[in-house]
Amino acid sequence: MGRKKLPVWAVVVADVRSPRDGRYIEDLGRYYPLEEPARVELKDERVLYWLNVGAQPTATVRSLLSKEGLLLNLHLQRKRKAEEEISKAVKEHREHHAAKAAANTKVTSADRRKLAMKAETEAAEKREAEAAKRRQKALAEKKEAAASAKNEV
Repeated sequence: MGRKKLPVWAVVVADVRSPRDGRYIEDLGRYYPLEEPARVELKDERVLYWLNVGAQPTATVRSLLSKEGLLLNLHLQRKRKAEEEISKAVKEHREHHAAKAAANTKVTSADRRKLAMKAETEAAEKREAEAAKRRQKALAEKKEAAASAKNEV
C-alpha cells in the first residue's frame, strides 16, 4: 500500500495457503513505518480474538504487537489476571515504549529550524526587556538629576 517512497503496510489475517498479496480474511490495521515515530493503528479486540483462536503472527507483526502491548495483554489474559490489572500493565507498557520511541526520534531540519526560531525569538525578547529596563533606569536617573538641580537652586 502507500505510494513511491511512502510505504504503508496493511496488517491482515490470511490463510497460510493463500498467496502473499492474495485474498485475506480480515484487515486488522495499518503500519506507517516512515513517520517519526512510526505509527501503528490496530483493531485491538480483533487482534486479540485472532490470537486467541490460534493465528500465528509473522516476525514483523509480532514485534508490532509486542510494542503495542497486545502480546502482554494476551499473556496476562491466559494467566487469568484481573481486567484492571491487565489494562494497567498494558498502559505502563505503552508509555514505556512511547518514551523510548520519543527518545530515539530523529531531529529533522524543520524541527531544527523551529528550535532556532524559538531561541532567536526568546533572545530578541530578552534583549528588548533589557533595553526597556535600561531606558527606565536612565529616565529615573534623569528625573533624579533634575530634582537635585531644583533643590540646589
